[in-house]
Amino acid sequence: MTAKTELLYLIRTLLQQEPAYQGILIPGDDDRQRRLFRDLMNLWQPGPLPEEFWRLQDRLLQEELAQRGIVEAAALPVVPGRPRLALWQGDITRLAADAVVNAANSRLLGCFVPGHLCIDNVIHSAAGLQLRRECAELMAAQGFPEPTGGAKITKGYNLPAKYVLHTVGPVVENLPPGGKPSAGDCASLASCYCSCLGLAAERELETVAFCCISTGVFHFPRETAGAIALETVEDFLAGNSRIKKVIFNVFLDEDKRVYQKLLGLAQADPS
Repeated sequence: MTAKTELLYLIRTLLQQEPAYQGILIPGDDDRQRRLFRDLMNLWQPGPLPEEFWRLQDRLLQEELAQRGIVEAAALPVVPGRPRLALWQGDITRLAADAVVNAANSRLLGCFVPGHLCIDNVIHSAAGLQLRRECAELMAAQGFPEPTGGAKITKGYNLPAKYVLHTVGPVVENLPPGGKPSAGDCASLASCYCSCLGLAAERELETVAFCCISTGVFHFPRETAGAIALETVEDFLAGNSRIKKVIFNVFLDEDKRVYQKLLGLAQADPS
């Protein structure tokens, strides 16, 4: 099969999974076909798929990863005076770390909103449907939603990271401009970082990349979240020598400025 016919096979296989999808027309151009495939991935309910699907999905995602380019976490420059911390701005799905952290929801199955740009959706879409399948198995065995501040670990599949650490951050609602989150929300956010680092240390992982937990659709104020993240990570590393490097991964410029200020890098460009 050509790359185009392989993509069409992937789309048709997922369309066949749901009777309600039978009226969906497949667009003719490559870009819209790829967007449709991602939408269908986001909507997929875990279930059996042909072995050929998994093989072709993995090939597509690996080709796209090669196009984006892999960034070696171990080679990222550290913060001056903080030899186990790094700051990097970019797409977390490019990082070849031992583990990357996903800001998940309590279902832990990824984001089911087609094409949504939250970190949960981005990571699941790049890793492949195996990630949702493994998460579904974990949650079925657990039997209840993942608590806020907890964490689970899965394989990374088509990510360059070996593992994904899924954590559920606190949701901050109806906070007035300039308002501060509650002490409970701050403690829950700190628990997210501790839970992830604890799992990483148990698995003897050396490089861990954190996204900005809860600062997106969960509305935790960026400055407060960054300060909690830095303090919690440094406290954990002071008592643990297994983890060699923690990367604060930022995507938005405003998050980058927050961490530059916290790390004393306001005049530097760590990316």
